[in-house]
Amino acid sequence: MTDLDTRLSDVIGGRTVKPLENAFGLRTVGDLLRHYPRRMIERGELTELSSLHVDDDVTVMARVLKSEVKGFGKSLRVEVIVGAADAGDTGRLQLVFFGNRSAWRVKELQPGTLGLFSGRVGEFNRRRQLAHPDYKILQGDDSLAEYEADLYVGSLIPVYPATKDIRTWVIANSVAQVLSLLDPFVDPLPAEIRTRQHLLSLDTALRAIHRPDDREQWYAARKRLKWDEAMGIQLVLAQRRRAALASPAVPRPHSPDSILAGFDAQLPFTLTAGQREVGALLTAELAQPHPMHRLLQGEVGSGKTVVALRAMLQVVDAGGQAAFLAPTEVLAVQHARTIEAMLGPLGQAGRLGGGEVGTRVALLTGALPAAARKRALLDAASGAAGIVVGTHALIQEHVQFAELGLVVVDEQHRFGVEQRDALRGKAKQP
Repeated sequence: MTDLDTRLSDVIGGRTVKPLENAFGLRTVGDLLRHYPRRMIERGELTELSSLHVDDDVTVMARVLKSEVKGFGKSLRVEVIVGAADAGDTGRLQLVFFGNRSAWRVKELQPGTLGLFSGRVGEFNRRRQLAHPDYKILQGDDSLAEYEADLYVGSLIPVYPATKDIRTWVIANSVAQVLSLLDPFVDPLPAEIRTRQHLLSLDTALRAIHRPDDREQWYAARKRLKWDEAMGIQLVLAQRRRAALASPAVPRPHSPDSILAGFDAQLPFTLTAGQREVGALLTAELAQPHPMHRLLQGEVGSGKTVVALRAMLQVVDAGGQAAFLAPTEVLAVQHARTIEAMLGPLGQAGRLGGGEVGTRVALLTGALPAAARKRALLDAASGAAGIVVGTHALIQEHVQFAELGLVVVDEQHRFGVEQRDALRGKAKQP
């Protein structure tokens, strides 16, 4: 019995198994069948050779136009020109085989021969060429093995991601062998869902992605396999959301008599409907006993900073601190200045001109002078600074918070997952 978990070494030859594992990490039948063709080419559909670039590692379908032996002795070489008969020099490619043992290739690569040719594109005398390319002649005659002849006589030929050690036709032949032995298997996706989503069965899709009857079937196979990949991602994300909901967090409910209330009262403008809607959502989620994960998106100037600041103030009002992580020192300084300006006296607690109710904003970057850095570290560790704005410096081990309750990340795509997790790890756990 051959199934997706069967080891490749039990199905195909050892000389092919090792290169497949070394190049792509393929060890089982399932691994091989999920090494999908990058494209399908129709038999006789010649590759547009003018699009090739020097140093590209390519596999092209082309027809031999000319083949001849040049030189003699140690300088003997076989030169073959492939391409379309009506193409100019840019639509042709030279194949070169050096050494007197290469002379026999002239008989094999006769004009009119159609084949797949693989190698790295080079250039000599302003002519693009493949030196000693690997190739597969697409004759489909008795000289090919039965499964191989069946593969290359078909109208669609798969082209796989390949290397110089294992070419696309070797992979195609291995896939053909595996498919001829693979037993039908049960689809893990219920038939009801497949019908509703107009999807092929997994068994059909895995076969059709390699050996389709036509392009329509190939596209249908791709649709099913892409659906599976998307479904897998969604399931992982759902598991993470469920795990997050199961994790404890300190609730930070909204307080009516607070810094946030004073901030809203002194705003020189009215919040937009979108800002109020998002603000209400954040207010409700910050009050929950589990962590909040939100991505705030909006056009430049849409007021994302105001929304983020209101959420930070809610956390500060509830006895916590907020960290604002910026990708560069310039942005960190700009954000700190903007937040202080928006808060006014509410951001100057304990200082001259500060309000009766308020907090402080601390800036922490790697370029700070020693005295300013020490002061910022003390404000963060003591809790005097309810809002700490900084760069990667916030992630360092010696940076401590009295009670970190919220992390706001600006341009999160510019930070690694471990960096963001390191900052979240500084938060107080209930």
